[in-house]
Amino acid sequence: MQKKEIISLEGISKTYSQGAVSVHALDGISFKVHEGERVSIVGPSGCGKSTLLHILGLLDVPTGGKLFLDGTDVHSLNEQQLAHFRGKKIGFIFQSFFLIPSMDALSNVALPMMFYDVPEHARLHKAQLMLERLGMGERMHHLPSELSGGQRQRVAIARSLVNSPSVLLADEPTGNLDSRSGEEVLKIFDELSAEGKTIITVTHDPNIARMSKRVIRLKDGHIESDEKKETARKR
Repeated sequence: MQKKEIISLEGISKTYSQGAVSVHALDGISFKVHEGERVSIVGPSGCGKSTLLHILGLLDVPTGGKLFLDGTDVHSLNEQQLAHFRGKKIGFIFQSFFLIPSMDALSNVALPMMFYDVPEHARLHKAQLMLERLGMGERMHHLPSELSGGQRQRVAIARSLVNSPSVLLADEPTGNLDSRSGEEVLKIFDELSAEGKTIITVTHDPNIARMSKRVIRLKDGHIESDEKKETARKR
């Protein structure tokens, strides 16, 4: 049975002006993502991967086309509605972690729930459970500077999951990690995917692309190929 459609892009374009020159970062991008899919977006530098991820994450607005997220036309939302929608529907995992240096791991993970009137005790309890699940229970009171790169990425993944988003968007999630830490993060992605979480990753890492059942390849702002595999290859 076909699963629920989570994302639908219809003719998405994005043009930037650089002086008198117009740069077409994206040109007519259309595809759909269903619940539980694990998708990697790949392609050379400058092909539009990051621009596409920012549009999918409602961090940037396309020049043309439509984007539907979980059945909602996001362009119909005002700024306040958009911010609320983004925080509830999308979890972000970035290459540079973006943890708040002055806050310990527990507080970093609990932070997104503050914006949805979750009581403090409930925020901290859920953040603790999420960190324990990701093997960070003994490090939850450490500052980001006291954690390794792999540990910081685990904290970032925990933070991305606390509001139970419909979609996880990951931007080069292993880019700043050594090979062992990268493997650990990929194992977490495997577990989340097995649980039915929808994951879209922008990556140069062939290991991530190999583990995805669907790979969308961009070139010069267009979709060059959209390959679906019956089973992802094991590492």
